[in-house]
Amino acid sequence: MVSLTISPASKGSLLKSPLTIDVSADATVLEVKEQIAVKYPKFGVSRQKLSLKGDKKALKDEEKVDSLSGRDLQVKDLGPQMSWRTVFMIEYVGPLIIHPIFYFFPKLIYGKDVEHSALQNYVFAFVMLHFLKRELETVFVHRFSHGTMPFLFVFRNSAYYHICYGLLFAIDIYRPKYSATSPYIVGTYRDNEMVLWIATGFWLYAQVSNFRTHITLRNLRPPGTRVRGLPRGYGFNLVSCPNYFFEIVAWTVLVVLTQSIASYFFIILAIVTLSGWALKRHNNYKKEFGKEYPRHRRALFPFVF
Repeated sequence: MVSLTISPASKGSLLKSPLTIDVSADATVLEVKEQIAVKYPKFGVSRQKLSLKGDKKALKDEEKVDSLSGRDLQVKDLGPQMSWRTVFMIEYVGPLIIHPIFYFFPKLIYGKDVEHSALQNYVFAFVMLHFLKRELETVFVHRFSHGTMPFLFVFRNSAYYHICYGLLFAIDIYRPKYSATSPYIVGTYRDNEMVLWIATGFWLYAQVSNFRTHITLRNLRPPGTRVRGLPRGYGFNLVSCPNYFFEIVAWTVLVVLTQSIASYFFIILAIVTLSGWALKRHNNYKKEFGKEYPRHRRALFPFVF
């Protein structure tokens, strides 16, 4: 048996005083968390961050506790949690609700009816299909390395999609300026059927490519584990995060088509945000796989960054 002393990492934790737990030598950190949850039912496993005392790095759930014998541990209360899958579904449903309101009921928003141009019809289809694809991938494709995230984060994450891709873009693109009779549309490339079909081709290419990279990432992670293999193949031969790259390509199509203020805003925001995520994952890959990781790969943009 191994005896572990666990102290609260901060004031206000559901664990009020040091706790001693006896577990078998082959027990895992997850089993220790489960025992804490038995003694403190409100302190569920997902709320606990277990680490060595004085160390901020969390112990992995699958780590054996035999090496921790005689060492003091601390547990941090992460607060109420929500599953990543649920958070993603809430994030992506926003644009699916907001865009139809502006598209089908323009008189309520702009005070007048809007005869939709072909451009507005295409953009509406692109947005709806994009976020419907994301919802389906969340349910049937994605495997998450972390089961939960802090509940309050759902508001921050949702605001990014609901406001930027939902409200701001919908207000801008479905207004009379982009209607079928607007001078901004009539006689321009935005009203050219061939241009719209070419744009659709690029958009479909980006969406299918994004989906393929998600399938590759799914297959790298066995069900029910946090194990991650080295990604190879389509897209990954050039960058560490081709899913982000193809995401940017898809939204760039809408920027080129509409030239709207909102589209410029969210493409800049998307590039900045995804660049940070991509660089972090790129560095984690290099640290995890060392010399095995291809040196020529960039983080997000082929041959550049």
